[in-house]
Amino acid sequence: MTTARASAAPDPASVAPADGGERTGDVLADDERTGARQTAAPQPGAPQGTSSRSRGAGTKGVPRARREEQIVAAALEEFGRRGHAAASMAAIARRVGVTKPMLYTYFGSKDGLYAACLEHIGPRLLAAIETAMATSPSRDRLPQAVLAAIFDTLEAQRYAWFVLYDRTLPPGSEPWRAAHRHREAIDDLAAAGTGALLRGQGNDDALDADALKQVWTGTVSALVGWWVSQPELSAHDMSERCTRLLSAIRDGA
Repeated sequence: MTTARASAAPDPASVAPADGGERTGDVLADDERTGARQTAAPQPGAPQGTSSRSRGAGTKGVPRARREEQIVAAALEEFGRRGHAAASMAAIARRVGVTKPMLYTYFGSKDGLYAACLEHIGPRLLAAIETAMATSPSRDRLPQAVLAAIFDTLEAQRYAWFVLYDRTLPPGSEPWRAAHRHREAIDDLAAAGTGALLRGQGNDDALDADALKQVWTGTVSALVGWWVSQPELSAHDMSERCTRLLSAIRDGA
């Protein structure tokens, strides 16, 4: 049981493209290409075949791995808030305190950075949901367990949800295909969970199972969207609130 295709956040497609009209493929301006080349140029005295941006090296004394983590964290919020189409590479660079060409040096393109964001959040959500489903004390407690796992995973990166469910991705593009792969894996868990709930009540109707999955995924997305607008609420707060709401629905049924 898990996620949703519809997002409760404002539709990123309605936001005008930023960063001087950056395109999906991120064709760099001539000065940006030059800047990226200069960044990787060998330093005087460096061994032949090495560069100032060697593997493991970062910027301003920050190890490369740590700098990449910082960039991905900033990109998750920018892409999640604005969508792939309108997200600004310059804004991401400013958040981290690096130059825009540095993003291209590390990730190659806007699509490359988006893919890194998907690889960061997708497997984490999938693993958290799988664990919740495997360890839930009972079928009746499964929805609460899955919601708690989702909230815990998104605690420090709530907008990451909308990177997976981004309606601005061009259909058929590589970012769209990558996001679709992650969503499909999560939606398969949703189908398994909702189907198990119905079978536990003696209901084997396939259309009922599919309809319930749509209700579930839409509900999860709406809850995450609402949570984004309530920054004072922690993951624990959301889990407790959802437990109360689900109990009220169950008791009133």
